Amino acid sequence: MNFRFLGRSGLKVSEISFGNWLTHGSQVEEDAAVACVKAALDTGITTFDTADVYAGTKAEAVLGRALKGQRREGYELFTKVYWPTGPGQNDRGLSRKHIIESIHGSLRRLQTDYVDLYQAHRFDAETPLEETMLAFADIVRQGKALYIGVSEWTAEQISAGAKLARELRVPFISNQPQYSMLWRVIESKVIPTSDAEGLGQIVWSPMAKGVLSGKYLPGKPPPADTRAANQQGASFMTNFMTDDVLTRVQQLKPLAQEAGLSMAQLSIAWVLQNKSVSSAIIGATRPEQVLDNVKATGVKLDAELLRRIDSILGPVVERDPAQTTSPSRRP
Repeated sequence: MNFRFLGRSGLKVSEISFGNWLTHGSQVEEDAAVACVKAALDTGITTFDTADVYAGTKAEAVLGRALKGQRREGYELFTKVYWPTGPGQNDRGLSRKHIIESIHGSLRRLQTDYVDLYQAHRFDAETPLEETMLAFADIVRQGKALYIGVSEWTAEQISAGAKLARELRVPFISNQPQYSMLWRVIESKVIPTSDAEGLGQIVWSPMAKGVLSGKYLPGKPPPADTRAANQQGASFMTNFMTDDVLTRVQQLKPLAQEAGLSMAQLSIAWVLQNKSVSSAIIGATRPEQVLDNVKATGVKLDAELLRRIDSILGPVVERDPAQTTSPSRRP
């Protein structure tokens, strides 16, 4: 496993990190989830990402049990706050009340005294940014989080957050956006701004929610055991499940074979070619998927291969920076 610094901080993370959105606590049984975490640890992954909202807080609890007994200093644990975790009006958003209550709940479920990175899961348009950043700063000063980050914030929101973080002297070091060969909306604005502010990218869905694995065929129903066959998973995949996209993805298979990579490895290696990316998050329902995915670490793709990928996918790549959004009101 290769490691990279997270932004301009001194924190190193594994190039490939393990996340448990849509899997732990919902799609797979706990013994399978624990087996995947063990496989991740065995392959050298040290960075684990979750969120309080995943599986209605169950995902954090599963991850906490899976990591129990591991040397705490030997791994980096990330979680997030914003989306609803209860029925009340203050069980959501980035108010001081919700942030403080949420970190306590996350630490309890994760069975730890601190998280390495605490992230704002979206931007809260209904809470003053000063209130949010001060709450994060207090959590850092209390030792309950070592660093702070955000997820899916726009370039302008990142700049405003970074300014306050400097004033509060709190380490604001990361952004967690969607990024893949098919979804490149962060390239024009978010990445340059993040680079200037010292934030590294921890990217989610490097395989475009599984589409870049090549397992979905144009004109064919999704295989029964896949995310697209699951109602919850399919709802997040509509942009990618068109015949045009799926046909072009199939054309990547010979390129992956020439490079000696699986389709999954090619897609993960592609995002890691971007020096602004600190880590690519993978998810898995079986340990074999982890073992395959981690082989993308350290892979260098040559310029001609990258050009051919762009030539095949060009017309279906999403690049509009306006696709980076947060709800206008709390959900």
